[in-house]
Amino acid sequence: MESYDFLMVLALILLSTKMFGLATEKVHLPQVVGALIAGIILGPSGFGILRETEFLLKASEIGVIMLMFTAGLDTNLNELKKTGLMSFLIAIFGVLVPLVFCGGLYYFFFSESYTYTNLLNAVFIGVIFSATSVSITVETLSEMGKIKTRVGTTIISAAIIDDIIGIIMLSIISGLGKKGGGNPMEVVGKIFGFFVFVVAIGLIVHYLFKMLNEHHGKSKRAAVWALAYCFLMSYGAEEFFGVADITGAYFAGLILCNIAKTKTFVAEKIAIASYLVFSPVFFASIGIKTNITGLGKQALLFAAILFVIACATKIIGCGGGAKLCKMTNQQALGVGVGMMSRGEVALMLIQKGVMLKLVEESIFPALVLVIIATVLVTPVFLNLVMKNYSEHLS
Repeated sequence: MESYDFLMVLALILLSTKMFGLATEKVHLPQVVGALIAGIILGPSGFGILRETEFLLKASEIGVIMLMFTAGLDTNLNELKKTGLMSFLIAIFGVLVPLVFCGGLYYFFFSESYTYTNLLNAVFIGVIFSATSVSITVETLSEMGKIKTRVGTTIISAAIIDDIIGIIMLSIISGLGKKGGGNPMEVVGKIFGFFVFVVAIGLIVHYLFKMLNEHHGKSKRAAVWALAYCFLMSYGAEEFFGVADITGAYFAGLILCNIAKTKTFVAEKIAIASYLVFSPVFFASIGIKTNITGLGKQALLFAAILFVIACATKIIGCGGGAKLCKMTNQQALGVGVGMMSRGEVALMLIQKGVMLKLVEESIFPALVLVIIATVLVTPVFLNLVMKNYSEHLS
């Protein structure tokens, strides 16, 4: 007899993530934190009502693809051009310093011997904590009226760049992971082929959507075609090039991000579908996987030290990069603190890492807890650093 339990599971996830999301929003935290908490409470760590199923796995994968496509659509290329070299330099430091120290900490704790697999896993942990989520930072700066300051625009641009770098690094590491230590040149060749494919298909798709923008920019067909394009790019990335599907989704959005009318309409429609069903399932599934009851003393110690290092490396890396770009001490500290928060992209990378066997399920809960902690502390420290800052862009 066919089971309809998945409908009950879906209803519970939608109701609980919305309730907890509204609760966290009341205390000026992003709703994603509430969604994660809902998954933890309903999963094995809490009441044990929900567990991981094939349905949740597939629905959450669609959710993460749609989130990355939306992230690509929301990328402001003009903002990147304005801040240019400075944001790129800050992003590079903001990726390299966490990559070395967070990855190094994992290697110290969990690698008993030097092997290719251990090294790859350690690098991947570093990549996870190189990603920045600026949603909480943007919200905090907006409330303080400082989003248009030099610090605010620099944070947003640098965060976009370091996420792009992180996604490219994910593609390289996932390719190497699938090969299990195979020929790195073959992996790099496939990734190069993927970007040639992105450019070639992107030019055609960009031209077609530009024509659509002129005549039927707000047609419902535009959203359907755009989403189909996103899924095809995700499929092509994984199937033909060994690149993570979320990389294909992100670059699909990036191709369409500067086609004004169509981009806005498509982003709105896809955001609705994602917000209603797939995003809540994705974030709840992360919470369901986070079984904190099984965390041992070593994992808890690792999480505590990782949290300190994750925060410090963004302050040192991004703040140091900002200082090299001749920002004042307060501006540099503001940039570093504003980049501390990890969020959606880091969570997406963790999930992808588990699927690729690059993240051990035993430390999965510790990584999620550290990400949540960075989200919680960022607005507190940012408010302390920026409350007396008054320089605005002209």
